[in-house]
Amino acid sequence: MTEKVSLTELQLIIRDSLYMALPDFYWVIAEISELKENSAGHCYLELIEKHPDEKNVRARVKAIIWSKRFTFLKAFFENSTGETLREGLKILIKIKVEYHEVYGLSLIISDIDPAFTIGEMAMKRQLIIKRLEQEGVFTMNKDLRFPAVPQRIAIISSKNAAGYSDFVNHLKGNSFGYVFYTSLLETALQGTETEQSVISALDKIALTSHIFDLVVIIRGGGSQSDLSWFDNYNIAYHITQFPLPVITGIGHDKDVSVTDMVANMSMKTPTAVADFLIDSVAGAENYIIEMIPGIINASRNIIERNKTRIESSSIRLFPLSRIMLSAIKDTLTSKIIEINTTGKELIFRAALIPADQRSKLTSAVKSLFSRGKLALERNNQRFITGTKNFLAVSSVRMNSLESTLQLLNPQNVLQRGYTITSHNGEILKVSDQIREGDIIDTQFKDGTAKSKVIGKDDKRFEPQND
Repeated sequence: MTEKVSLTELQLIIRDSLYMALPDFYWVIAEISELKENSAGHCYLELIEKHPDEKNVRARVKAIIWSKRFTFLKAFFENSTGETLREGLKILIKIKVEYHEVYGLSLIISDIDPAFTIGEMAMKRQLIIKRLEQEGVFTMNKDLRFPAVPQRIAIISSKNAAGYSDFVNHLKGNSFGYVFYTSLLETALQGTETEQSVISALDKIALTSHIFDLVVIIRGGGSQSDLSWFDNYNIAYHITQFPLPVITGIGHDKDVSVTDMVANMSMKTPTAVADFLIDSVAGAENYIIEMIPGIINASRNIIERNKTRIESSSIRLFPLSRIMLSAIKDTLTSKIIEINTTGKELIFRAALIPADQRSKLTSAVKSLFSRGKLALERNNQRFITGTKNFLAVSSVRMNSLESTLQLLNPQNVLQRGYTITSHNGEILKVSDQIREGDIIDTQFKDGTAKSKVIGKDDKRFEPQND
């Protein structure tokens, strides 16, 4: 049986074993997955290595840069690369492996090679450019025809960016008095949200692309690291496929991003974009103004040519018109004679029609009168017969009703031995209408009698079955 050790003893054995096995410093290539700086100034990182597919993680470890070293390395790295240490950045670091019995394994970073990161960024950019060229889309947005009068502008920017306000104010305050119609799509233009935010804005504009002339992506000045967010394949690819020309004014004088390269046009600053648009409209106006004399001269030449053609045509038309008028006059005369002849014949025929129609009408009226008289006599006889039958039936019904009334007459009812009882003039139908002590009247066939109620029996009359 092996010797028993405590957890602390085991951790110390691991620490000492690692120290003995890995006593030296090592240069390690890794990607920053997480980065946090605490209040004491220490920098805590999570380093990873991905598979070639750049999705699945194949290794992960914690790392630390102590505060005094971090202050120096951070400034040195930013000055050398123009980048800040951030998530997603691939770096070459000098480390020593340490193991703590409480905090576990970690790498202590003592140095960072900025040349490696610069090379990685340049390589990444070149790979994106090469991929776009191989796909045959690199110049697709550049090949779009730029609008002659670019006045309807979709803006991808942050509303709080100084570059956005400079751009809009420059457009509105142009000395020519040109009117520009702008629509802002609020977008994050730095940080990890940049890719999704820019692509989402482009997709929204594409749905209503018919109301815009072009798109501008502007943000104003910033660090070199801010520019790196635009070395992005997905943003660049969306721009190459966009149906409108895209102009960038991201705000860097020295370097250009892949986004700038694939755009229809790229300017250094948002103000430069505004100046370009103003100059484009001014150029269109000047072109129109320059065309005015040519249009006037061309119009005059067209008028003169047509005037000559009209005069020449009028000379040829006069004889032709006389010939046509003479032919038309002869045709009209012939038609008039034909109409007179036809009219006389029709009038003659019409004079014969009334006599024939009068004879037919008289015969028809006599026949109709005879049929009507017979129908009237038949209907008169039917009415007399129907009336007699109705009176006979009505007489029988009246006699029957009279007999029924006689039977229902109160006097006849009394004659058959029935009586009528009332209280205060109201005929009693149910016992609930009276109470004990009430005086009631009973009418017989030969007189009336008064009675006093001394008791009530509420039992209902129920016929007895034999």
